[in-house]
Amino acid sequence: MLADKLTPFINRYDELSRMLSSPDITSDISKMTELSKEQSSILPIVEKTKEYKTLLEEIADSKEMLGDSEMGDMAKEELKELEPKVSVIEEEIKMLLLPKDPNDDRNIIVELRAGAGGDEAAIFVGDLFDAYTRYADLRGWKIELMSTSPSDAGGFKEVVALIKGEQVYSRLKYEGGTHRVQRVPTTESQGRVHTSAITVAVMPEVDDVEVEINDNDLKIDVMRSSGCGGQSVNTTDSAVRITHLPSGIVVTNQDQKSQHKNREKAMKVLKARLYDLEMQEAQAKDSEARAAQVGTGDRSGRIRTYNYPQNRISDHRINLTLYRLNEIMSGGLLDEVIEPLIADHQAKIVEAAGL
Repeated sequence: MLADKLTPFINRYDELSRMLSSPDITSDISKMTELSKEQSSILPIVEKTKEYKTLLEEIADSKEMLGDSEMGDMAKEELKELEPKVSVIEEEIKMLLLPKDPNDDRNIIVELRAGAGGDEAAIFVGDLFDAYTRYADLRGWKIELMSTSPSDAGGFKEVVALIKGEQVYSRLKYEGGTHRVQRVPTTESQGRVHTSAITVAVMPEVDDVEVEINDNDLKIDVMRSSGCGGQSVNTTDSAVRITHLPSGIVVTNQDQKSQHKNREKAMKVLKARLYDLEMQEAQAKDSEARAAQVGTGDRSGRIRTYNYPQNRISDHRINLTLYRLNEIMSGGLLDEVIEPLIADHQAKIVEAAGL
């Protein structure tokens, strides 16, 4: 019974309340902060549990009155109102009981790279990044470009950006993978639909203390920045390339005129990649590794297809098809795709947990 699974949360909450009022704890700021954080984390479950138990008690009382000649009719009316609330509150509790992804509250570093399709893939990198920018604006998030590699035909060979805001990772973590686009390029004189692909990687931003890097494991090269069409070309060696020797990860940054700023941004990206690598290795038995998330950049292994002639966007993980591609991309309405992905993920966790 669900109510039995909830009792430990109330007991723990009461225990934490007693501990927090203890003189031994009030004098220990660090311990008090830790316990307060734990208590706050289970407060929503405790409040919903009390609401649930009160509802069950009211239903039980109403059922007892059904046989009463004077109160029976009133009890029937109360049950009509109370009983439908049970399934609603049970679903709310199940959602609260789901294990939390420890990275959900983090900012993210997102990397978009052109794959198969040449110039058209690079153009779509720009288009998808624009859609993410509009989505971020709608949610009140901030985007900071970390690194870009413009394409001669327009768009980008690569875009790396930091997205800051509330619950960024919890929503955009589903974007990682190969995205396939089908449309008629502006340079196509015969009106033929071309297929191209790009990859997206989504990594939690990490603090310096979370990822330790030995300076001896780094090979740092500085060089003169290169620009597109002669633009933004520095006359000093400000571009930075950092190679993490143990993992082979290479990060390059040249967007800033300052070598120091380029190095700072490159290190931030490197730490995010290393953290993501550690996270994926730790979860390898239960989830796909980052290499599988990103794929090879070819037309296979796709998670989503954007078909412009049909105005169709399809997410292949949940068999979702919407004929609102233009509206979703131009309006930043990615929640129409992200919300079903979240719901599907939650449903699988609920089933696995036997709730």
